[in-house]
Amino acid sequence: MNWITTVVRPKIRSLLRRETTENLWIKCPETGQLVFHKDVEANLWVIPGSNHHMRVTAAQRLSITLDPGSQEDVALPEVQLDPLRFRDEKRYTDRLKEARAKAGMQDAVKVARGLLEGLPVTVAVQDFHFMGGSLGMAAGEAIITAVEAALARRTPLILFASGGGMRMQEGILSLMQMPRTTVAVRKLREARLPYVVVLTDPTTGGITASYAMLGDVHIAEPGALIAFAGPRVIEQTIREKLPDGFQKAEYLKEHGMVDMVVPRGEMRSTLARLCGLLMHAPRQADLPVIEEPVVLAAVAE
Repeated sequence: MNWITTVVRPKIRSLLRRETTENLWIKCPETGQLVFHKDVEANLWVIPGSNHHMRVTAAQRLSITLDPGSQEDVALPEVQLDPLRFRDEKRYTDRLKEARAKAGMQDAVKVARGLLEGLPVTVAVQDFHFMGGSLGMAAGEAIITAVEAALARRTPLILFASGGGMRMQEGILSLMQMPRTTVAVRKLREARLPYVVVLTDPTTGGITASYAMLGDVHIAEPGALIAFAGPRVIEQTIREKLPDGFQKAEYLKEHGMVDMVVPRGEMRSTLARLCGLLMHAPRQADLPVIEEPVVLAAVAE
């Protein structure tokens, strides 16, 4: 080691390195187009040119859905971290620590109360950034807690589903969340409270086989992958070529599995309209504007 490598080179690198607080450009996964980060953020994380709907975090989803200043996070119950003491290349507890640090969440589902165009709602969001949005005990408890919160306040429950299926590190305990969440959703139906599911990219596996397909209304974002098994597995099983766009939101709408495909920019108003209709309550935007009466002072002659 000499002074060139220890002193000169680090100084040159520090001069050439440009410190930025965020990535200035985003590359479209479909077209490869580079788009300015702020433009994508202002467009609700949808690429302006290709209309590609990027995956958003749970915090971002709640921010663009609920009325500003109305969000109130719902406390979620704690569960045993590693009931099976699972280990593959890493210990499961270590994977959880890494996922929590990266996503800024305790697990894959976040629940909040708030207003949607003036209508009280309960919202549960499944975040794909946390271990692929996989369903484990903590996520199952979060969905059940969301149902209980909606029942307690008599509000609609809106669930944004996203994930790659069950969490293998929890084995049968993960699979048990499918019937548990199904029973919870049934309580909403018995209470005659709306349950609206928004299917985002991707929604697969046991998530699709349980609470994600039990809604009163099923909405999908454009281009979302919605399936139980992957297309390659299905092709190998039935030994037939699948149609183009198979398992995409638009294809499923044409074949009756999804009620509507709604762009992200129209999602908020669509959800507000649906919840208002199902709750027989007018939205704030639909209420008539009542102007202050004009009082004319008597003019003394």
